[in-house]
Amino acid sequence: MEMQAVTRSNPVIDSGHVQEVVRQARQELESLLRQRADVMKRIGTVKQTLAGLANLFGENILDEDLAELVDRRGAGRQPGFTKACRVVLLEARRPLSARDVCGHLEQRHPALLQRHKDPVASVTTVLNRLVDYGEALPVNLENGRRAWQWVAESMTPQT
Repeated sequence: MEMQAVTRSNPVIDSGHVQEVVRQARQELESLLRQRADVMKRIGTVKQTLAGLANLFGENILDEDLAELVDRRGAGRQPGFTKACRVVLLEARRPLSARDVCGHLEQRHPALLQRHKDPVASVTTVLNRLVDYGEALPVNLENGRRAWQWVAESMTPQT
């Protein structure tokens, strides 16, 4: 006995109604993703402003909650690895390579790097994750090396 493939069309899926819902959902998702990117840029700008003010006028201008929001906890606590990388990038005046970030971490939090077998690889992973979060942009330096910069509103990608 020979089996024949039975194909049934589903009138609900075949109708234009489902396709219209999918089209509208796609448009809304794309719009929300653009809004998220804009919000992340604005957050980056405000964090940079607050970090700059704290550098100029002292950490005490930020209360504990605000310092936490800006990723600038008191010196008594060891920051998480991602937060430490985020702060280094946030405070940088130029794009940084993974090695640059490691150098800054070595100066500020040497014990943090000691926990990682390959600190440059760990930092690279975190920096790429910050790109995924919309907090950083990858750039190519003049020497062809990859670097990252903090996202702020006035920034345009450097390639």
